[in-house]
Amino acid sequence: MNAFNVNEHMQALGLQAKAAAAQMARADAAIKVKALKALARRLREAGPELGQANARDIERAVAAGLPAPMVDRLKLTPKVLATVAEGCEQLAAMPDVIGEIIGMKQQPSGIRVGQMRVPIGVFGMIFESRPNVTIEAASLAIKSGNAAILRGGSEAIESNKALALLVADALAEAGLPVEAVQLVQTTDREAVGRLIAMPEYVDVIIPRGGKGLIERISREAKVPVIKHLDGNCHVYVDDTAELDMALKIVDNAKTQKYSPCNAAEGLLVAKSVAATFLPQIGAVFAAKGVEMRCDAEAGAILRGAGLPAVDAVESDWSEEYLAAVISIKVVAGVDEAIEHINHYSSHHTDAIITRDHVNAQRFLREVDSASVMVNASTRFADGFEFGLGAEIGISTDKFHARGPVGIEGLTSLKYVVLGQGEVRT
Repeated sequence: MNAFNVNEHMQALGLQAKAAAAQMARADAAIKVKALKALARRLREAGPELGQANARDIERAVAAGLPAPMVDRLKLTPKVLATVAEGCEQLAAMPDVIGEIIGMKQQPSGIRVGQMRVPIGVFGMIFESRPNVTIEAASLAIKSGNAAILRGGSEAIESNKALALLVADALAEAGLPVEAVQLVQTTDREAVGRLIAMPEYVDVIIPRGGKGLIERISREAKVPVIKHLDGNCHVYVDDTAELDMALKIVDNAKTQKYSPCNAAEGLLVAKSVAATFLPQIGAVFAAKGVEMRCDAEAGAILRGAGLPAVDAVESDWSEEYLAAVISIKVVAGVDEAIEHINHYSSHHTDAIITRDHVNAQRFLREVDSASVMVNASTRFADGFEFGLGAEIGISTDKFHARGPVGIEGLTSLKYVVLGQGEVRT
């Protein structure tokens, strides 16, 4: 596509999305549920066309030399499809929040004032690698009564096109406009530049991908952006931690999957338990090929136990590895752990393993992250796991939405006033 045609294509998508958003905003809850159930059914019944499209993307990615974690993100396995189908069904079963009025209060003047939850309108979604995001975004757009324009990565274009057809079929089956969820049909990067500069059509942009992509969008967008730049997540093993529990959680947080933004990248261990715990977790990591980048004290303990350790440099404390690498530091206690996390983390997700209620409460209050956990793996920081049905992304911003962004994150509140003829004096 040349530049003129890209501009024309994006203009058409914007116009159609704006018109579809008006229809979606007034759609009955039952119709949206019908569309979600139809989409779940089509995903479960997905035929060879989807498999062939996904295989073409994977073959091209491998030939292009994409790293293994990136290729892994492309795969639409039966498990991935079952999970997104279940997400659609979970969303379908949830209450419809659109039109809900909250906080209605009688004022001295006689009027009653509250707030009504309404759709945002049109959101643009720009994402890389994972084609399942197409379904997560589509299902949340349907449930929240919004329209969406989706621009997936070039590496997943065939898979995204096949999934977008399933979405269109489900919308049509339910009697909703097929333009409610539209996929940008070109891999031309100029389409991204146009999408993030169309405030006349697009109400918010949600980027999901690498730090470079998100930094570019945040810098160039003329539309509000809901974002997080990276996921430097930590697990802190406290003085009073039950060490068998800590071993299980730290292992899961780091090695259950290396590529997600909620995988742990840093391990902090209280000094009083470090000599006991570090050889245990170090043996697990060494067996799985995880490189351990350590401060002097952690390194000495691991080497003393005959385990490999690499000396950490300053940049390791703030690094999002997305790989079989973890930074390890011994800290004096909860105070130093909180200070380290607030200084180096990306404010995404951080966890404490402890039996001390006071330390747990301090960690929850004082760690400045979008999700903070006690005695649980950071891998739970996910819209599906949080019961949101699906997530459109993770936000580390502090305005509008924070943490996994589900239905409510795709809505706004407007004030509503109910009167009986009152006038202001």
